[in-house]
Amino acid sequence: MLYQAYEIQRSWMNSASSLASISAQMLSNPINPLGYTPFGPAAASALEVFAHATAVYGKPAFGIQQVELDGQIYPAIESTVINRPFGDLKRFRLDGVDVKDGTPTNARPKLLLVAPMSGHYATLLRGTVERMLESCEVYITDWADAKLVPLHEGDFDLDTYIDYLIEFLEYIAKQGEGARPHMMAVCQPSVPAFATTAILNRHKSPAAPATLTMMGGPIDTRECPTSVNDHAMNRPIEWFRNSVIASVPKQYRGAGRRVYPGFMQLSAFMSMNLKSHMMSHYEMFKHLTSGDDASAQATKDFYDEYRAVCDMTAEFYLQTVEEVFQKHSIPNGTFQHKGEIVDISAIKTTALLAVEGERDDISGIGQTKAALTLATGLSDKKKQYYMAEGAGHYGIFNGSRWRDKVAPTVEEFIAAHS
Repeated sequence: MLYQAYEIQRSWMNSASSLASISAQMLSNPINPLGYTPFGPAAASALEVFAHATAVYGKPAFGIQQVELDGQIYPAIESTVINRPFGDLKRFRLDGVDVKDGTPTNARPKLLLVAPMSGHYATLLRGTVERMLESCEVYITDWADAKLVPLHEGDFDLDTYIDYLIEFLEYIAKQGEGARPHMMAVCQPSVPAFATTAILNRHKSPAAPATLTMMGGPIDTRECPTSVNDHAMNRPIEWFRNSVIASVPKQYRGAGRRVYPGFMQLSAFMSMNLKSHMMSHYEMFKHLTSGDDASAQATKDFYDEYRAVCDMTAEFYLQTVEEVFQKHSIPNGTFQHKGEIVDISAIKTTALLAVEGERDDISGIGQTKAALTLATGLSDKKKQYYMAEGAGHYGIFNGSRWRDKVAPTVEEFIAAHS
């Protein structure tokens, strides 16, 4: 009933959003005399904010058209190179870069960017992709919305996630002319990316990444626990199974699949910083009223992305809660892939970079850094830690701090271990 109730509410709110948008346009029309009263512009702005806040958002496009590099503009080319039921592998490259004597070369490092499967689409990392394109050929995991994956495609859990990463890395390694790929995991996927790295190192695979960068990842959530960690720890796994898992309604291709709905995750994230979100919309209202459309549009663009959510499979969500946040399987040495213990000490050739944000309220300070301690088989020369001063969770992979501080650190690390 949870999903059905949401669909009814969404339908109502979508109608209200359309009505508010039409009303705002009518009040803003130059031929409407109400637009010239003190009441008119304020009412139009308020209606526009309401319309935007209650609209339904689908999957956004990456929309990366070009990147400036060394004073030159290069077209960005996006393609899907592997298609799988629960997620594709996308590639981004710059047309005309690495050309020698008129012939394209394959010299740029190849980076697999592992996007979170945590309710948002991979496009949340648009700024991450765009910045890393300045120095790398970028591949990214484009995870599917679970409600759109038919039941006959089977389940998707942490084991499947790791299998996908192994397949993607093996493909990228074959494109590298002998050079090993690099991998960067943002937030939640730090755990399966860390495990994947250990598995590939253990088997001495040529696809084992040359570097693994983990950014704001919950490797050991016992370090500086946040409200997110407390929420996962204070309830038994059965509570999550019975309270937040729902069946996909019949109107979607994944009808009957058990999922953790994206709207549940969005509600949780919004409630964590409700005052901040309310102030953002109030500032949007003031910008619209004063005619500062550019500032208002910047806020709209952020929330267009932030409120575009997708569902996770129930098995993946529940296993993540249990293994990462309740059992602490990685730091305790009990994490398994297909029934076999993942030996983190097997990491001997992949250099590790742990990045944390000073003000991260989702993954506390020390949770990602713990990976460096756990990798006992790796020399200290291949370990590096970076604290992004003043950065919150999203600031370590998006925005000015990411572009000017964090990204150069990642690029130098990749260059040093290529």
